[in-house]
Amino acid sequence: MNDPTSPITIALRIPARWSSPRDLIQRLPEGYRVTPETLILPDETQVEFAPMPADDQFAQIFRSSCREPATEEELEVVAGYTVNAILSGAGGSLQSAHRMMRAGAALVRAGGAGVFIDNCALAHGGGNWLAMTDDGSSDALSFAYVNIVRGKTEVWTMGMHVLGLRDLVMKRQDIEKGFDIVDVIRYVAGSEKPVGHGHLLADLSGPRFQTFAQDSDPSLAGSPMHNPFGRFKLVSMRDIAETN
Repeated sequence: MNDPTSPITIALRIPARWSSPRDLIQRLPEGYRVTPETLILPDETQVEFAPMPADDQFAQIFRSSCREPATEEELEVVAGYTVNAILSGAGGSLQSAHRMMRAGAALVRAGGAGVFIDNCALAHGGGNWLAMTDDGSSDALSFAYVNIVRGKTEVWTMGMHVLGLRDLVMKRQDIEKGFDIVDVIRYVAGSEKPVGHGHLLADLSGPRFQTFAQDSDPSLAGSPMHNPFGRFKLVSMRDIAETN
């Protein structure tokens, strides 16, 4: 069984061209401080900070992982980046996920080109990241952190654990018939009441899907993408009726 009490760590990578630690320190927004191992936010929250040298693979990974196109200027910095700043901090709720967004935004404002998220393999150009951080809504957070993976027969999310939620999986043919998994992500992330096993998802035409709790993919255990909360499989009411 998955352990829902497992700590969630959000891991962000911010590529930049800082010439020295002093260069970064001088560019940080007011109220933020950095030590060789820690980024300290204005509210005194400490986020693990680890600058890493450039390699020959990350730039292409970043470019191919962008949810929305980054600007040419941002991609130019990524292509010639010299430092990859790794930020690691607590996740597992909308509040903690937004706090990590603010931490990443501080390094973007200090010259970072954008943010790559290890937990979902999504990247965002710096301008897009700042806009989502300033928005701070559940829609903005889910758009930032939740990836949608399309397989041959199923579509599933990756990254919901960052928000403290189960991932979602449903048949690809249900999506092809017009049901948008994005709407479900927004509903689950923005709901004031937790969505549980057996929950009915409805629209104007009535109930369409029911949620069934499952364990996460065991192959992801030990990786930043592993969701200790598990996942919900969305089963159409039509399929349920046909099996009864």
